[in-house]
Amino acid sequence: MTLPLMPKATAVWLIDKTALTFSQIAAFCGMHPLEVQAIADGEVASGINGYDPVKNNQLTSEEIARCERDSNATLKLSSAANPIPRRAKGARYTPIARRNDRPDAIAFLLRQFPQLSEAQIIKLLGTTKDTIAKVRDRQHWNSANIKPRDPVIIGLCSQTDLNAAVHIADQRLEKEGGAQDMRFTAPPADDVNDVPGDAPTADDNASHEDDVA
Repeated sequence: MTLPLMPKATAVWLIDKTALTFSQIAAFCGMHPLEVQAIADGEVASGINGYDPVKNNQLTSEEIARCERDSNATLKLSSAANPIPRRAKGARYTPIARRNDRPDAIAFLLRQFPQLSEAQIIKLLGTTKDTIAKVRDRQHWNSANIKPRDPVIIGLCSQTDLNAAVHIADQRLEKEGGAQDMRFTAPPADDVNDVPGDAPTADDNASHEDDVA
């Protein structure tokens, strides 16, 4: 999948200048519709200037008009565009202006999605194992001011990436739980009671009677 140049800035422009739906803009920019709605509501990307995809050969006016007439239509990147491939591997790059938000995002993920591994949080937020540990143990230099905030809302990761990570973590827990259940399954009651030497024999009973007499 390819994305237009500056996807979030492009989304800002499309929200302001067109009548496209949030879903159409999200699909074109590689975002989640809730991210687009958050931008429209001014909750995120308030300081980002819109990037004109028509002027920069990412879209044509005719393509935008076609999709405005049909809310089920999907925007197609212009053949003259120079798209960038969607990043699939490696740690996420976080703009300098957003890096101070990462402890808040880490605290949110640790609280809301404890099943996420450190490696997953590192990939989602572009942080480090040491920072995660300090936030978890309240040893971070700014612990007093850390407030859990959704990383999607503050623009550190997409809802799509977060959902995918949580799904993988849930699947891992299910597999680990199933293996643990098999490992610690109690033996049947018959097997527990059927232990050689536990049941009294006739000789044992006779010996006991002699002792009593």
